[in-house]
Amino acid sequence: MSRLTALIPLLLVAGCVSTPAALQGEFAPVQPAQAARTGEIGLPVRWGGRVVKVEPLVDRSCFEIVGVHLGEDGRPLPDDQSSGRFLACRAGFYDPEVFLPGREVTISGHVDGYETRRIGEYDYRYPRLAADVVFLWPERRDVDVIVERYPYGW
Repeated sequence: MSRLTALIPLLLVAGCVSTPAALQGEFAPVQPAQAARTGEIGLPVRWGGRVVKVEPLVDRSCFEIVGVHLGEDGRPLPDDQSSGRFLACRAGFYDPEVFLPGREVTISGHVDGYETRRIGEYDYRYPRLAADVVFLWPERRDVDVIVERYPYGW
């Protein structure tokens, strides 16, 4: 019985680091900035980052994302290093009030083209994905840890 009791927390922790089923698969090991330089079409990729904006169109919604590297679970790392911006479009309506700027998403699909858009006065070449999955991660919460030290070793 004690072995089973010890095994349960390990299983729970292992479950926390696994990639959600919708994001599993085989993907090209290329980042958005690399794809923008090479210009390859059809690459299966899984990219993630923070939402810049969502544009609901008649038959689909398109996302502009600031890409960041992903952790082992497929979630964007809380990192200030961009892996390049990208666009992703998926059929259906995705509400801009849910997919707010700064929210973390992971998107899988394949590169189906490139678009040049302006960021300020800079012309930026975006790889564009035909998205199969748009996964919105729960918001991260900052937690303050308070450690109290007792003077008498309690």
